[in-house]
Amino acid sequence: MTIVSKKMLKTIGSALIAKKQTIAVAESVTSGCLQLALSNIPDAADFYQGGLTAYNLQQKYKHLDVEPVHAAVVNSVSQQVANEMALHICKQFGSDWGIGVTGYATPVEESGNRIFAYYAIAYRGKIKLNGSINPRKAKPEQIQFRYADYILKKLSTLL
Repeated sequence: MTIVSKKMLKTIGSALIAKKQTIAVAESVTSGCLQLALSNIPDAADFYQGGLTAYNLQQKYKHLDVEPVHAAVVNSVSQQVANEMALHICKQFGSDWGIGVTGYATPVEESGNRIFAYYAIAYRGKIKLNGSINPRKAKPEQIQFRYADYILKKLSTLL
């Protein structure tokens, strides 16, 4: 299963290299899909700092300084949590850009049986773009790749 076209990924990598900027990602619902995509761009070592998959509140708090009281109330899924993930992954990896994403790829009681995600893209300590994604129903792994595809397309518009 592909994420973003190779052309789109190469465009992202070329833009980051040309600007001498770096990126890191903090994932939850996408479980490494963004890391997979970015690490497969030609010359990724020149701009891709790495990523972290923090799937539960304890790990989001420990590694990404997500505010635990708010995160506990929302099952770690909110715009605030995605924003904090994006901002703190930049600090963790010393990167210019950071992406945070959290949400649901399968309908569960905690989500009101809905499938959705929140994402945020940070640049040098400020959120540049954020929002929610509400995909059509599909298999969970397809949803995860759709989230990653959507976010990387949004990133490309900022570079």
